[in-house]
Amino acid sequence: MGLDIAKIREQFPVLNQEVHGKPLVYFDNAATTQKPRSVLDALTNYYSKDNSNIHRGAHALADRATRYYEETREAIMHFINARESAEIIFTKGTTEGINLVASTFGRKFIGKGDEIIISALEHHSNIVPWHMLCEEKGAVLKVIPINEAGELIYEEFEKLLTPNTKLVSIVHASNALGSINPVKKIIDSAHAVGAKVLLDGAQSSSHLHIDVQDLDCDFFAFSAHKLYGPTGLGCLYGKREVFESMPPYQGGGEMIKEVTYEKTTYNEIPFKFEAGTPNIADVIAFKSALEFINELGKDAIKAHEDELLAYANELLLPIKGFVPIGTAKEKVSVISFNINAMHPYDVGMMLDANGFAVRTGHHCTQPLMKRLGIEGTVRASFSVYNSKSEIEKLAESVTRIARIKNK
Repeated sequence: MGLDIAKIREQFPVLNQEVHGKPLVYFDNAATTQKPRSVLDALTNYYSKDNSNIHRGAHALADRATRYYEETREAIMHFINARESAEIIFTKGTTEGINLVASTFGRKFIGKGDEIIISALEHHSNIVPWHMLCEEKGAVLKVIPINEAGELIYEEFEKLLTPNTKLVSIVHASNALGSINPVKKIIDSAHAVGAKVLLDGAQSSSHLHIDVQDLDCDFFAFSAHKLYGPTGLGCLYGKREVFESMPPYQGGGEMIKEVTYEKTTYNEIPFKFEAGTPNIADVIAFKSALEFINELGKDAIKAHEDELLAYANELLLPIKGFVPIGTAKEKVSVISFNINAMHPYDVGMMLDANGFAVRTGHHCTQPLMKRLGIEGTVRASFSVYNSKSEIEKLAESVTRIARIKNK
């Protein structure tokens, strides 16, 4: 039996509104997903009943807050099938997770002449930290090329691997095109030359089943807000032995065992990487988001999103003037496009006037857009609460916009 989309939509208050006098159609899910009522209630309940700092207090509120906070860590462990909850580090988001690895693993284990491999599909957050590290250390950044469909050329990746390759940091699923990379093969090949692998799971975590033990990745970074959770919160998974070999990211409270004026003794993982008072309320609320996903079932969510993507392609591709950008065989529910020679921003504004929330521009992937020879795209990205009728409305609006240009 399929999902009851109408019933699911009732759990998302933000969807029940008009924009410019038209019913909101929210197709900007690759940027952030909306939040179900259970997540909003969890935030309110924490601040209304349990607000306290964690891990240090001996009173009842501190005990409750600590327990709820650590229950979320356990839930994440099961969600991505980590070996233990200590392998889950809380961060501000995927970007901070990548920067944490660059600042700790990178500065300790990567030196002059060592090599880091990324791909042509990367978000700026998986490019800039490596530029900074390479400039500091004298390391070399290599880029896996893509074909015209927006797929990695795996054979070219294999040619880039050498005994000097220390890290492969690669996006699991492209935020700009939706392309799904063959990460398991990439991980196996990287490990064969002794390199570690970091996966940017910002997009894949919301669409694909994630099993970090099966993937055998060394790091996996993702964000709560793309999984129906709060903003300002992310998670970095890392293998225990790798985390234990890395120095702390920041200094302060929580990440220490003992401090004197002469020396600091660092805490065990995960606390070694979690200095200061954390984002307690959002961590606790994130558990409700994971429960929402688990209740519906990740496979059922993916099947619905895949159906929406197929339907969008069916309706949009025949439209005269519609130009799809990124046609990989394996994709998450993202469709990027342009209309004739119109600027993406202009198309986005016309769609907004009709109630559609879509993303326009380079999507923080300027090198990718340059490789494709375009300035940017319009991106429609689908989630579990979207419907086929909304896809039909999008096709109708795109058809009208394309006719304007074709006149």
